[in-house]
Amino acid sequence: MEQEVRLLEPGVVWKNFADLNAVPRPSKKEERVIAFMEKFGSSLGLETFKDTVGNVIIRKPATAGMESKKTVVLQSHLDMVHQKNNDTVFDFDKEGIQMHVEGDWVKAKGTTLGADNGLGVAAIMALLESESIPHPPLEALFTIDEETGMTGAKGLQPGVLKGEILLNLDTEEDDEIDIGCAGGIDITAEGTYQESKLPVGSLGYRLTVNGLNGGHSGIEIHLGLGNANKIMNRLLYAASEAGEIGIVQIAGGGLRNAIPRESVAHFGINSGHEEVLKAIEEMSREIQEELSVREPKLKIELLEEKIEGASMEENAQKSLLAALYGVHNGVFAMSAAIDGLVETSNNLARVEVGKGSIKIGCLTRSSVESGKFDLAYSIKSVFQLAGYKVSLSGEYPGWSPNPNSKILTIMKTQYKKLFKETPEVVACHAGLECGILGSHYPNMDMISFGPTIKGAHSPDERVQISSVQKFWKFLQVILTEIPNK
Repeated sequence: MEQEVRLLEPGVVWKNFADLNAVPRPSKKEERVIAFMEKFGSSLGLETFKDTVGNVIIRKPATAGMESKKTVVLQSHLDMVHQKNNDTVFDFDKEGIQMHVEGDWVKAKGTTLGADNGLGVAAIMALLESESIPHPPLEALFTIDEETGMTGAKGLQPGVLKGEILLNLDTEEDDEIDIGCAGGIDITAEGTYQESKLPVGSLGYRLTVNGLNGGHSGIEIHLGLGNANKIMNRLLYAASEAGEIGIVQIAGGGLRNAIPRESVAHFGINSGHEEVLKAIEEMSREIQEELSVREPKLKIELLEEKIEGASMEENAQKSLLAALYGVHNGVFAMSAAIDGLVETSNNLARVEVGKGSIKIGCLTRSSVESGKFDLAYSIKSVFQLAGYKVSLSGEYPGWSPNPNSKILTIMKTQYKKLFKETPEVVACHAGLECGILGSHYPNMDMISFGPTIKGAHSPDERVQISSVQKFWKFLQVILTEIPNK
């Protein structure tokens, strides 16, 4: 299967993507891919070094006749989101991504593909190793940990880069040129509770929510996709209103930047057994009807099981269900400045309950700093009212659009010449690294673009082959149009 990917055009890009995808590269565990990239740069005889936080920088002189051009920074991140289907057996720490071609798309077998941002990395690698593509002086910046904190971009020191123009290759629609993005902040709520034994005669159940699309909690938050944690809470809340239940464990969602696809809860029914089962059945039907268009594969399953462990004390359980109901999830505000742009949102990403411990994780995003903190404080307040300790961390700024950007003018002109149409100039609701990099290099002219990628951050992630060809052609032309110093 991998071989058919290597045979695609442009071969220089797909070859590097396949090589990269053979290297495990989860966020926070990038040691192997850092070493891979250092070896790649050194093998080409190019200046290659790792900075203090682990970003890899590779410099390549201009080709003949382009020495007077401004230096261009080509930037992509090395890490990828690791997500897999529940029934997929795969070890991200040891195995390379298993890819295959399906029509005009490259997909992975039951896991994320890593096209985000592996195709950007592969394109940069192809430029670095080329002996025939004309280009100005290049600085390749491969950052780490973009997906779970952007610590690579945050840790990049001023003065390391010499370039005046930065091309971020991390946008996911090939007809878009991105000039702005949202900032974000992580919210973590933690608490404890007293456990109590389920009464004699209680019946144990396992409730499962799965089959959801999931996806990128920024780019796809406006689609109204199902959130497994919210769905699970509606079911348990309905059950608790109909009778007496005791929650033993909840495990839902995963990474903060991925819309939760699955959740599992274990609980006992202490009294009102028939009423509780009826309430869950009715709520399941209501939710599936609500989401029938957006989430046709949603599956809600209730199975009887032998209960292991003690349940939550009644008041703690009520507080948990009320807090999870009260926390906003999804789009909170749309932008008044840019039509169709999500301004502020929240993703209720992770819920872990069991053995006397509660931990809940959210990612709040906004292109307006005050809006970001306003929603974050609102969510913090809900959790504090439930008695939880709440921390805000991983804050990063947004990237303010510059419609007068010189590189933007060049790119719009060349796009029209190449493709006979006008590109969409947009800001996105994702957390691109440009905002952080711009805080270190405020005078750098920055832009973001890339091939078409669908379903990022989920096992449905796929990249369009024809779009990669278009992106590669566009990138090469842009490098020939860079102005003089």
